[in-house]
Amino acid sequence: MENFDLSGRPYVELCDLLKLTGCCSSGGHAKQVIAAGEVKVDGQVELRKRCKIRSGQIVEYGTERLKVV
Repeated sequence: MENFDLSGRPYVELCDLLKLTGCCSSGGHAKQVIAAGEVKVDGQVELRKRCKIRSGQIVEYGTERLKVV
């Protein structure tokens, strides 16, 4: 599991998180995989592209698991 540091921000949008961590090559690709139901947040499929991900949440895409800290 990889950690993602919010660096003082209150949240990061889901599509931005996937792009910033390299899980997706671009923001457009991130939006596509979210819309296709391939991304989970805290174990539940998340379809909102701009869902606010806060500290303590876990995002899963394919074999990647990200913990936001």
